[in-house]
Amino acid sequence: MAQGSDFRGKRCFITGAASGIGRATALALAAQGAELYLTDRDGDGLAQTVADAQALGAQVPAHRALDISDYDQVAAFAADIHAAHPAMDVVMNIAGISAWGTVDQLTHQHWRSMIDVNLMGPIHVIETFVPPMVAARRGGQLVNVSSAAGIVALPWHSAYSASKYGLRGLSEVLRFDLARHRIGVSVVVPGAVKTGLVQTVQIAGVDRDDPDVQKWVDRFAGHAVSPEKAAAKILAGVRRNRFLIYTSADIRALYAFKRVAWWPYSVAMRQANVLFTRALRPRR
Repeated sequence: MAQGSDFRGKRCFITGAASGIGRATALALAAQGAELYLTDRDGDGLAQTVADAQALGAQVPAHRALDISDYDQVAAFAADIHAAHPAMDVVMNIAGISAWGTVDQLTHQHWRSMIDVNLMGPIHVIETFVPPMVAARRGGQLVNVSSAAGIVALPWHSAYSASKYGLRGLSEVLRFDLARHRIGVSVVVPGAVKTGLVQTVQIAGVDRDDPDVQKWVDRFAGHAVSPEKAAAKILAGVRRNRFLIYTSADIRALYAFKRVAWWPYSVAMRQANVLFTRALRPRR
């Protein structure tokens, strides 16, 4: 998007709109007069977001509960939208899931689900929504929500990072591939955000109900920013066509530390891994 432009009248497609960052972003766009096209696998939560967006005066011409990891479902929704409406101005891949664990504890399904939802899901959306944007020749913006785990080596995040690093790499290539079409590409790298994901994240081989484990999960959540703050940061970054959009200063600092001081970063991350393992191993 052109720097300083707003979202009034812009057609915005958002995944993960039922809760968390997706819902907060949808409602922030609604308040700014955007036209919303929404999806999430949680039909009830999606319906609530639609109602709340309409209460703010926004038009929501199309919404559908679907699984973004299913290409046929995404393609069908895209076809129905494009049969009745012009191409999107903004496409936001926000939906995602998370699982932590050491490689000896992660199951094949953990690995598969991270890739299917967090990487192939956005690819399905890109395949079906970006070509019409290119053909329309009006420019626009593609926004992919990666993670802090897509730029730094957070402990126990190998499966999650595989998907999120992949999404960041994809975004970097598209940043340059789509520039000639005046389509900007932004990749969001949130740290902790106060969403249901924090309390529902799968931790392979760990009892989530163990008091010691819950204490550390709560401590992690205590550093989280609100979804509304994250959404505001995202929209501010999109207006300026930023490539990396941070939702908190700690992740910006950690990534800078990694880039300019690899050896100290390596020492720090090894120590973080030790602390993480001690914290999340329930006492026998």
